Amino acid sequence: MKICFVLGTRPEIIKMAPLIRACENNKVNYFVIHTNQHYSENMDKVFFEELKLKPAKYNLSVGSGSHGKQTGLMLERIETVLEKEPPDVVLVEGDTNTVLAGALAAAKLHIKVGHVEAGLRSYDRDMPEEINRIMTDHISDYLFCPTDLEAKICYKEGIEKSKVFVTGNSVVDAVLQNIKLVNKQKVLTRFCLKEKEYVYLTMHRPSNVDTKEALSKQIKNLEKFSKESNLKIFFTIHPRTKGNLEKYGIKLSNNFIISEPIGYLDGLVLMQSAKVILTDSGGIQEEACTLGTPCLVLRENTERPQAIDVGAAKLVGFDYNKLIKGYNFYNKKQKSWKNPFGDGKTGEKIIKSLL
Repeated sequence: MKICFVLGTRPEIIKMAPLIRACENNKVNYFVIHTNQHYSENMDKVFFEELKLKPAKYNLSVGSGSHGKQTGLMLERIETVLEKEPPDVVLVEGDTNTVLAGALAAAKLHIKVGHVEAGLRSYDRDMPEEINRIMTDHISDYLFCPTDLEAKICYKEGIEKSKVFVTGNSVVDAVLQNIKLVNKQKVLTRFCLKEKEYVYLTMHRPSNVDTKEALSKQIKNLEKFSKESNLKIFFTIHPRTKGNLEKYGIKLSNNFIISEPIGYLDGLVLMQSAKVILTDSGGIQEEACTLGTPCLVLRENTERPQAIDVGAAKLVGFDYNKLIKGYNFYNKKQKSWKNPFGDGKTGEKIIKSLL
């Protein structure tokens, strides 16, 4: 069997790494196509090095652009590679334009498609990710669902039960495999932070950052939150968000500690050591749950409801009252929960099910 991994963003590199390691452990032939969807090729290189992955065999240099242009370029370039070197299975992970393009290119060439992290739904069609994940699920031959909830969603949408596998989420594998490799105190010292004395923030979704009104409101809420909680906000800033702050002339106060995007291992330590995580990222909700750090989600909905169900996360959206109420809930005493996203053996389960 030959497996092709198609990936294009840092979360995909992280979540595919356990599957790639499982291929190596089981002596499975594989290669990687990297669309280079993310903004910083250097950051991607750092992630490959940190996770001790071989460089991608094919780099497509697609970069950013409109959804149509980006997906179209990917589709064309992925197809060229798959025609040149046809695998038995193409594996994609998540809900990006890379995922949709990889799945479409393979399906049209009659190559089997496996969707890792299948069945997630926010039921918000304004999110491009929702379109990508629905379409990918319905053209996939193997749907690897994190939990029973996503499997039931697939069945409800008419997908054959024989195609669906409940495997857990490979993000748990990645977190558990890598957090033990890092010296926590060295990382905190390098960033001049103390454990549980700061908030970890990421924010990049269009609904939060693409209009002046939305971005201004979130920054105002975060400023107020920082003063009321008496905590500095460590803001690892996405290029999209940074550009829009400059575009709209929005200034950040000294309550924010601004950082360029950081490496994966540093990020794990800083999330684990934070008092609370504020994010609009889907993957970080899972990582926070696995690391045991409470998460306040800067969205009105989530495709990871299990984190909310077990008490690891709360939706706050643009509502400041929900934000401070959620923080106070977690601040009263240390909360704990059972991780619903798996046991850290997802990569092996997926590869062995394919074999």
